[in-house]
Amino acid sequence: MSLFADILSTVFERRYVPFGLGRVDSRPLPDLTAELIGASGEVTGQAAARAILDRYAGMDDAAKRAFFTHLARERTIDPAALRAALEVYEKGEDKASYRALMQAAEPPRQELIRRLNQVPGATRALVAMRADLLRLGRGDDALMALDMDFRHLFASWFNRGFLVLRPISWESPAHILEKIIAYEAVHAIDSWDDLRRRLQPADRRCFAFFHPAMPDEPLIFVEVALTDGVPGSIQALLAEDRKAMHARDAKCAVFYSISNCQAGLASISFGNSLIKQVAADLSAELPALKTFVTLSPIPGLSRWMEAEGLKAKDDEALRRLAARYLVKAKRPDGSPLDPVARFHLGNGAQVHAVHAGADTSDKGRKQSGGAMVNYLYDLSKAAQNHERFATAQEVAQSAEIRALAAEKGQ
Repeated sequence: MSLFADILSTVFERRYVPFGLGRVDSRPLPDLTAELIGASGEVTGQAAARAILDRYAGMDDAAKRAFFTHLARERTIDPAALRAALEVYEKGEDKASYRALMQAAEPPRQELIRRLNQVPGATRALVAMRADLLRLGRGDDALMALDMDFRHLFASWFNRGFLVLRPISWESPAHILEKIIAYEAVHAIDSWDDLRRRLQPADRRCFAFFHPAMPDEPLIFVEVALTDGVPGSIQALLAEDRKAMHARDAKCAVFYSISNCQAGLASISFGNSLIKQVAADLSAELPALKTFVTLSPIPGLSRWMEAEGLKAKDDEALRRLAARYLVKAKRPDGSPLDPVARFHLGNGAQVHAVHAGADTSDKGRKQSGGAMVNYLYDLSKAAQNHERFATAQEVAQSAEIRALAAEKGQ
């Protein structure tokens, strides 16, 4: 980690008392939110913000939903005020009319969320609050509109400029290692010995993004295997009895697990920056590395095959179906049906190779019949691939994948 990143992390780290442990302000929540939005003094604003967050920390789901409904319906845009501001702005586009238009166009709840974030520890609490909103607000258009305000603010607060990339090793603090075990979402870590095998050998790496306001909470992390060639089996990659290689001899870096850690940061994209930053750092450390690939699950393959009435009679047929699914199965908006494919293709990767019998775990067999895919990150072509995917939903693919997807039969 660079000296600047280390300093940044130290400067922004703030100690705090967990919310819900202080004196509870008994005033109605609408009064508290009105006070916070209208507060002109820092002390008054911090007191109101602390009171709201303390109250929220003690709520059950019904009370949380009522709080979100209050914000969604009573702290939203005033259409009449917005129309009036727009009329004034159209008559004379000056600084004052533009400021008035901006103020009218922003719902008061956005300012409320900003002001809630002014007390120590609030960023973590607001991320948890958004996780509750996503969980409790499904199917409610007003609450999903409120979520757009959270997303708008989080996209700024958690942009790449504020994130700190840290390597995770077997020597990292135990509380961080415990969270890596808990947050692993692709290939479960079964024990501390399992974690050691992923972190301690010379040919293994792990990197995570942290935010200075949440220094003990990884936002997203990637596990990397350094290998001689492109792998086609996760079991072989993670085998207990495998022989580790010298990192300097590795020619390929394999991103075999990428896990988002915070439910409250869903749809706030870190993966693109993480993979490219890790690839750049590894290239600088290990000049012999020439290939950067994933070994990724294909979580929607079995469902798609069932919906299409398709069955694979052998491994080669499964590879053909997997290739066809990855490059041809689409959602109504034209994007790939598979969520992992959308992620990597959106980052500028190409579908490189598919493998049968690559994940023999119960989860792997259930979701894809055991098939996995390599996405290739050619950093010299990533921007071009991303642009073609974003503008025309063009799927970058190797000649092998194109041939497999074109073959008939199951």
